[in-house]
Amino acid sequence: MEALDKIDRLILRTLQADGRATYDQIAEQVSLSPSAVLRRVKRLEEHRVIDRYVALVQPEAVGLGLTAYLNVRLEKHTETHKRNPMDLFRASVQTWPEVVECAALTGDMDYLLRVVVADMAHYSRFIMDTLLKHPSVEDCKTSFVLDRVKATTAVPV
Repeated sequence: MEALDKIDRLILRTLQADGRATYDQIAEQVSLSPSAVLRRVKRLEEHRVIDRYVALVQPEAVGLGLTAYLNVRLEKHTETHKRNPMDLFRASVQTWPEVVECAALTGDMDYLLRVVVADMAHYSRFIMDTLLKHPSVEDCKTSFVLDRVKATTAVPV
């Protein structure tokens, strides 16, 4: 896809602020016709600049009052008859509903997980029954969220 122009960026900012904005509403903001906005949005979707549309749910509103960030270190050795520990971990993390984000890292730890759970008992069950029982996990360190100072899904376009 060619470089984004000023109007594309304004459309993206508008949709990031309100994913349910109509083409008429966006057209007013960017000084284009609704049909021109529709064409641009479709092009942005086709080129995967816009990945998907979602509803953002407040975890506390659905009984998930505890958020933690976990640094996870995996075992480094592999045996020829076993899958790579990172492959095993990546596949497993996809199945754990408590993990809402997972990123591979540089440095001492291999992954950073953002985990959302109901309470400390739920967290303890996840750690003891799931994460630490995983054959690839060597170590983990947890930091609990005390307060969200900034939380956005918008990227600076």
